[in-house]
Amino acid sequence: LAHKASHEAVACVEGIAGVAGARPFDAREVPSCTYSSPQIASLGLTEARAREEGRDLRVGRFPLRANGKALALGEPEGLVKTLFDAGTGELLGAHLIGSDVTELIGVLAAARTLEATEAELIETIFPHPTLSEAIHESVLDAFGRALHL
Repeated sequence: LAHKASHEAVACVEGIAGVAGARPFDAREVPSCTYSSPQIASLGLTEARAREEGRDLRVGRFPLRANGKALALGEPEGLVKTLFDAGTGELLGAHLIGSDVTELIGVLAAARTLEATEAELIETIFPHPTLSEAIHESVLDAFGRALHL
């Protein structure tokens, strides 16, 4: 993962140089992308790992077949899955499969880096019609509020 290596190097050099405000590298914030057909993208913990850690979870799932843009593109196969800590609202993980999902994982990586909670993601306005709406719907689904399921 070139993006991982690049960020590890920057974190290392900034640490050695004593750069003020430098953040330590956190591997849980590294998005993983598989450029296949369909594409696969993930970030953070899997549901199984989170449960092994004893986390109380809220899990959202949203099929791309319910997303207008995916239908318009003729690419309705896929899923967005989001995992949240039920107590704190922390985004623990995200897993996506489908057309162009490697373009979507950055939104969730930014959310993790910025420590956005589920409440903040629920209030975020996602443009329509876009594939990114599937992220919003998955977050909503984790809290029983999905609009298009």
